[in-house]
Amino acid sequence: MRQYFSQTTSACSALLLALFASVSLAKPLAPSPVIDLLPRQTIIPGGSPCGQNTATNRACWKNSWTVKTDYEVSYPPAFNTKVYDFHITNVSNWLGPDGVRKSAMLINGQYPGPTIEADWGDYIQVNVYNDLKDNGTSIHWHGIRQYGESNQDGVPGITECPIPPGSMKIYDFHVTQYGTSWYHSHYSNQYGNGVVGSLIVHGPASADYDIDTGPYMMSDYYYETADRLTLKAELSANGGPPDSDNIVFRGKAKAPTGSGGSYDRLVLTPGKKHLVRLINGSVDNSLTVSLVGHNFTVIATDLVPTTPVVRSSLFLGVGQRYDVIVEANQAVGNYWLNVTLETGNACGRTRNPYPAAIFSYSGASTSALPTNRGTPLVATCVGEKGFRPIVTRTLSASQFAPSTLPVSLAFHDTPRGQVFEWRVRGTPISVEWDHPVLEYILQGNNSFPAAINLVEVAGADKWVFWVIQNDLNLPHPIHLHGHDFLTLGIGSGTFNAATMMGQLDFNNPTRRDVVQMPGAGWLVIAYKTDNPGIWLMHCHIGWHVAGGLGIQFLERKAEIKSMMKLDQMQPNCNAWRKYQPTSPYLPKLDSGLKRSLNPAKMQAEDYESTVRRLW
Repeated sequence: MRQYFSQTTSACSALLLALFASVSLAKPLAPSPVIDLLPRQTIIPGGSPCGQNTATNRACWKNSWTVKTDYEVSYPPAFNTKVYDFHITNVSNWLGPDGVRKSAMLINGQYPGPTIEADWGDYIQVNVYNDLKDNGTSIHWHGIRQYGESNQDGVPGITECPIPPGSMKIYDFHVTQYGTSWYHSHYSNQYGNGVVGSLIVHGPASADYDIDTGPYMMSDYYYETADRLTLKAELSANGGPPDSDNIVFRGKAKAPTGSGGSYDRLVLTPGKKHLVRLINGSVDNSLTVSLVGHNFTVIATDLVPTTPVVRSSLFLGVGQRYDVIVEANQAVGNYWLNVTLETGNACGRTRNPYPAAIFSYSGASTSALPTNRGTPLVATCVGEKGFRPIVTRTLSASQFAPSTLPVSLAFHDTPRGQVFEWRVRGTPISVEWDHPVLEYILQGNNSFPAAINLVEVAGADKWVFWVIQNDLNLPHPIHLHGHDFLTLGIGSGTFNAATMMGQLDFNNPTRRDVVQMPGAGWLVIAYKTDNPGIWLMHCHIGWHVAGGLGIQFLERKAEIKSMMKLDQMQPNCNAWRKYQPTSPYLPKLDSGLKRSLNPAKMQAEDYESTVRRLW
C-alpha cells in the first residue's frame, strides 16, 4: 500500500512539474474584463443602451431611455422618492424683492418657494403644513399628468377639500414626464400672495447643452393682497383688471421708481450652451421675452420635448413654459433680458415701464448695467406656434367629431355693484370646497350640482375634440389638468367645421398644457381619454377663473375608485368641515358658494375680507 502511494505520488509530482513548465512558458492569462453597469441596469426595461446624459449626449437618459421614448408608455422606474416639507405662513410687513413692504404668504419663508427637483420616473412626496392664521390652502402640481393619481392634483372642491389652518396634507405622486413646470396654491388666487415655486424633472433633451441654469420664473407682482385685488378686478365699474406693480425675475426686481431692489443676474459661461427654463408664473400678465444680442433655441413647450426651433423672442401666456438653449457666443459683457407687454391691456399691464433682468457673462463686471437696451419690441397677445413634438401624435381628420364649449361674459348684480361673470357653456363654475367631486365618486353619488360645470366624457382610450369658442375680444390662456393636449387649430371669428377643416393640423401639431386662445376667436384641441380622474380646464388668468371661467371633465368614472385610495381624503375633508364654521372668511359668497350669508345685509367692508369664488 505504501509502495503504491509512493509510486503514485512520484507520478503526480512529475505530471505537476511538466504542467508547471508548460504554463510557465505560455503567455499570462488576460484578466476578466471589467464591465461598469449602471445601477439596476440588468433589471430595468427600456431601449437599446445609449450611454450617459452628458453635454454631448443629452438625447439619452440612464442608458436605456431617450428623448424619443414615448413617456406615456414607457419611463424609468422610481429610483428615488424626493421628499419636501412645505410650511405655508403669513408674513406681515415683508420686505419684498423691490424694497416695498407688504403682506405675503410664503413657503418656508421664501419667495418663490423651494424648487422641487426630481429625475424622470421618480416619486415626489411633499408634506404641506398649513401654518396660515385664517386661510385654507392647497398645492397644484401644474402640468404633471397624475396618471391614476387624480386625487393628488391639488384642486379644492374638485380633487380634495382645502387644508385647514393647523393641518397638514401629504401629496405623493409619480413624475412620468420630464422638463420644466411649477406648482402653486389652487385656493382662490392665493398663489398671487406668494404660494408658488418651480418644479423641475430632469430627463433627456432634443439638443445638446453644457450647463443647466435651473428654473427661470418670471411673474407679475402686486403690492396689494391677491384677495383684495380679486374683489377689485371683478367689479365692472373698475374697468379692466388691476395693473401689476412690477415684474419679478427669479424672485428679484428693481423698483420702477426709487432705489429699491436689484436686477436679477444670471451668469453665463463664455463659449458654452446654457439650458434656461423659462416660466411665466403670473396671475394676469402675459410676457414677451427677448435677450439682447442672443436667440432662444426652443427645445420644449411646457412638458413636451420638441424639434429645436430658433426664436428671437418668445411670448409666454400665464402658466406657459419654454426650455430654451442660450449660447454665450457674444463678447464678454452684460446683456438685458427684456420683458415687453402688449400696450392695450388685453393680456395684462404693469406699472414698470421697462421690466428687465441681466444675463452676465463670467468675467464681466458684476455691478455694471448693460449699455445696449436692444431693439424695442411691439408685443401682442398672440401665442407662439410652429412647434413639432419629438414624440409624435398624428390623427385622421375622419376622427374629428367635436363638441363646442362657448366662453362668454355676463354681469351679475351684487350689493357692491355689478361684477363680471365668466361662463363656459353658459355656466360660471362654482365648486363646493367641503364636498369635492372625488368625494362624490367615493360615495357613489352621481347627483352632481349643475353649478360645478361637470362634463362626463364617454369612452376609454378615445380621442375627444373640443372647439372652445371665445365670444369676447379678450384672449385666455387655457390650461387643462391631467393631459397634454393637441392644438389642432387657432383662429379668429366663429369656427365652422364645414368650411374650416383646412385650418386644422392633425399631423403632429403643437402639444402642451397651456395654450393662448385669441380674443373673439376659437381654439380646437384634442386629447385621449387615457387618464381616469376628474380634470379641470380653466383660464389661467386669476381674475377670470375666480369669476367662473372653468369646466371639469370626468374621465372614466367607473375606474377611479379602483385606481386610487379615495378614502384618504376623508380626514382632511372632515378637518375642513370642522374648521369651516369657525372661519372669519367663510362661508364664501355667491353662485352656490354662498351659504348662510345674506348679501343684502352685508356692508362693503364685509366683502373686502371675503374671496368670492373659485379655488
